[in-house]
Amino acid sequence: MGRIISAYFKGFEQLADPRTRAVILASIAWSGAIFIGLLLVVWFTLGSTVLFTLGWLEGLVDVLGGFATLIFTWLLFPAVVTAVGALMLDRVVGAVEQRHYPHLAIAPGQSFAENLGPTLKFLGVTVGLNLLCLPLLFIPPLFPFVYYALNGYLLSREYFEMVALRRVCASDAEALRQRWKTSLFIAGVGFAFMLTVPILNVIAPIIATAATVHLFEAWRAKDGLKDKTGQNDRGKVALRTPSTNLTDDKMGG
Repeated sequence: MGRIISAYFKGFEQLADPRTRAVILASIAWSGAIFIGLLLVVWFTLGSTVLFTLGWLEGLVDVLGGFATLIFTWLLFPAVVTAVGALMLDRVVGAVEQRHYPHLAIAPGQSFAENLGPTLKFLGVTVGLNLLCLPLLFIPPLFPFVYYALNGYLLSREYFEMVALRRVCASDAEALRQRWKTSLFIAGVGFAFMLTVPILNVIAPIIATAATVHLFEAWRAKDGLKDKTGQNDRGKVALRTPSTNLTDDKMGG
């Protein structure tokens, strides 16, 4: 738990890094645009559906639909902003690595095309599962637990894969995720919570990304995982040996 808290603190500290300011502004702009877009889509969908022929009853439904629009938008916002953010948060990962892990070679990373397919899949699965959870709104004591547990799992997995697949192969990333799945899930619930808090949710993707980098580096240091083979910008193979694994000591063991 101490490692997770430390990673969160470092994630908040990353907001002051000049290299992330452009991403912060982009995140705010994208978050605002996504929220407004979701609001309009949900409002149009509910408003164009006629459920009753009686005018006064349909009017009542429209009023209630306004509240439903806000609720649906709030519930779907974390999934959509994370999916879109995954296409631009690579710069945050790079800034965190330069600041805290300068001994690392430049990551081979993934291309836009490689990221697009998994991102769309994540978006579809997350939105679909959240829609299936909507009936639980009628069971208030249960809904928050299910909502944050579901999104905590999905978001933590998405952020972890976004960070891990830049440096290790898919099989190593999956093995590492399985080994640390409980800690990753706890961190993910925090990500999900931040994304539902107004104002905080516009910078939450940056904090979550930075925190995930610290967790990934600490966990792979314990396992001695090397970088996958690739070429950095100096033409050298990007390779990290276990002797450079200083992260775990910095993260409190």
